[in-house]
Amino acid sequence: MTDRRPLLRSIFDAAVAAAHPDVVLASRLRPVPKGRIICLAAGKGAGAMAAAAERHYLDALGLAPSRLVGIATTRHGHGVPTRRIKVVEAGHPVPDEAGLRAADDTLRLATEATPDDLLLVLLTGGGSANWIAPVEGMTFAQKQQVNRALLRSGAPIGEVNTVRKHLSRIKGGRLARAGQRAAEIVTLAISDVPHDDPSAIASGPTVPDTTTLGDAGALVARYNLSIDDAVRRALDDPGNESCKPGDSAFARATFELLAKPKASIDAAVKVAHDAGYETIALGADLEGEARDVAAAHAQLALKARSEGRRVAILSGGELTVTVRGNGRGGPNQEYALALAGLLKDTPDISALAADTDGADGGAGSATDPAGAMIDETTFAKMQSLGLDPKAYLANNDATGFFAQTGDLLLTGPTLTNVNDVRVILVD
Repeated sequence: MTDRRPLLRSIFDAAVAAAHPDVVLASRLRPVPKGRIICLAAGKGAGAMAAAAERHYLDALGLAPSRLVGIATTRHGHGVPTRRIKVVEAGHPVPDEAGLRAADDTLRLATEATPDDLLLVLLTGGGSANWIAPVEGMTFAQKQQVNRALLRSGAPIGEVNTVRKHLSRIKGGRLARAGQRAAEIVTLAISDVPHDDPSAIASGPTVPDTTTLGDAGALVARYNLSIDDAVRRALDDPGNESCKPGDSAFARATFELLAKPKASIDAAVKVAHDAGYETIALGADLEGEARDVAAAHAQLALKARSEGRRVAILSGGELTVTVRGNGRGGPNQEYALALAGLLKDTPDISALAADTDGADGGAGSATDPAGAMIDETTFAKMQSLGLDPKAYLANNDATGFFAQTGDLLLTGPTLTNVNDVRVILVD
């Protein structure tokens, strides 16, 4: 058997590199304004974006340091050294007190913007959890509880963010409203959401939101979320409606995408093609239950093998897991675990599934796995150790399974986030 793991990792690394802030940010930054540049960043790549902005303005353009201020809120372990923009490491996927304080500081800086200042907002995926600012009448603990319930519900990220936006003082356009005295509000974002909807990236803090309080309440009912009475009251309060198209908050606000998941999938496809594989690209916007998508992809792989084709099957998007067990893992590991169970008797097939931010589910640690890889060595270890993939799948314990087979993919923080990359190689 030829070891395909180095190639799988090269395909993944190409997808990540195509969306790194060091590559995509500098050419899109605005000219220096009359006043200050107030940089407000959030998400898993926020620290890297802030550092890239500093290099551009302070080093390349020679801006006086006193004219650059800001705060970048990122996930624990994803911070990088900066000079003028303060980096705060905060909780993800469940918010913590550091994110609560950082969101308040972010809103304060936005309100201090003057008509001479540029408000530069830099966003990557993860910003929804990093910027936590509960609406009046809701406690931080209640907001955390809602977040946990949403994460376990199996709801796609767009629906999760619909609820989040109506329980926040910073999401759903409210950051733009806080900073509307600025000369200009420029948001530059790296997309981590299917179809690249600006209002879904970090829950759209600087763009209009077309979802409503009624939509949020309906989602709470549909997923039978357990929430406190204070949360129900907040979702019934018209004062918590998000900012809609036509709001004066957006009069001088612009939004641009720096990197999209499709560009990263295209980079991954090129590496597979250059390695001699026929490529089947299933798109960058896949959604659905991880184990169900894995079953469909396994059938594609088995069909290709039966036809004697040498194929690379690639996909992006953001899958979900409806949590029914008490194990550990994330959607990419669950996808890989489901694949392992379906392909265990088949030689010459290998696969990788990982999150481009370097963390798939997990407990919010920088050492969480990015995903997992499987091949014939996985199948052999399953047999020798007596591991039943179905039992681990039933307990949502993909991490526990792959920790025993030695197949967890550990990349550490990548400092960007363009959703998931999944690759199946059929030789």
